Amino acid sequence: MRTALVIGTGLIGTSAALALAQRGVTVHLTDHDPEQARTAAALGAGTDEAPTGPVDLAVVAAPPAHVAATLADAMRRGLARGYLDVASVKGGPRRELEALGLDLSAYIGSHPMSGREKSGPLAATGDLFEGRPWVLTPTRDTDTEVLNLALELISHCRAVPVVMDADAHDRAVALVSHMPHLVSSLVAARLEHAEEAAVRLCGQGIRDVTRIAASDPRMWIDILSANPGPVADLLTDVAADLDETVQALRALQASDEAKRREGTTGIEDVLRRGNAGQVRVPGKHGSAPRVYETVAVLIDDQPGQLARIFADAGAVGVNIEDVRIEHATGQQAGLVQLMVEPKAVPVLTGALRERGWALRQ
Repeated sequence: MRTALVIGTGLIGTSAALALAQRGVTVHLTDHDPEQARTAAALGAGTDEAPTGPVDLAVVAAPPAHVAATLADAMRRGLARGYLDVASVKGGPRRELEALGLDLSAYIGSHPMSGREKSGPLAATGDLFEGRPWVLTPTRDTDTEVLNLALELISHCRAVPVVMDADAHDRAVALVSHMPHLVSSLVAARLEHAEEAAVRLCGQGIRDVTRIAASDPRMWIDILSANPGPVADLLTDVAADLDETVQALRALQASDEAKRREGTTGIEDVLRRGNAGQVRVPGKHGSAPRVYETVAVLIDDQPGQLARIFADAGAVGVNIEDVRIEHATGQQAGLVQLMVEPKAVPVLTGALRERGWALRQ
């Protein structure tokens, strides 16, 4: 691939353009908002000048509701040899294109499974997709050359290609992305009018659950409008589980011992089912999840503290598998939780104590 056209210079489009430009591909940028395309160009994602002829690959990074129309316009104008979209829903746009009677041999649907809470070109980064799954949904009509162009794009973005049926993809993202986002928003909504004294007690748990609720509502309305059925089906199941959980909690308030035992059994069931589902979430680099030990270090909120901890761990040959930070309420301090292999715990704790770090047992 030598040339590409990115149509839509938001977070995903600009990030893909940055990755392509960094690999030497000549990237042309266009957007319904010319200022946004100029911003992406200024960031080094390419040029906002129109190509003089057909490019190798056109990447449509428009909202799901506009993908089919944008693709149809680009295909009718002959802007590229191959066409690809990056929308988070795949079945609907494909059916819309089929209804328009277009030759879809030059088109392949795709969805990079990566993003951020922020949107727009200023939030983009050339390594956004690195190591992340990038779904491709080819059909029997998809031309081999177009599939190869899509694979080349994914390679330039250092993502991992995953081939799926379009409708299977939509059911999958409803489960692992769209439904969880709404659940996160529902939990976060409880905080809107909560007493300040209660909100000040927020810890890492509530931060983890509500993090994705900070995303742009307009973007999510577009996404959910394109995949409402599978998401509604999942929320129906969640609602049934919630009803049963509420009944179990009410039973725990009963004076009757048998009722309380029934409530305990109900709560234990949902918690154990949660355990069973959580262990299926892929671990590091998409491998099977592994159990790590946590080494907790108290730090001051000052520049360079994390760098020192990582350097001290590296000096004794310990790899930090994951890290979390809890900030102390009302104090310029925090707790850094370092996840490491169990066998590395004594080595790391000994080294950190020798270097003056305060560890929490």
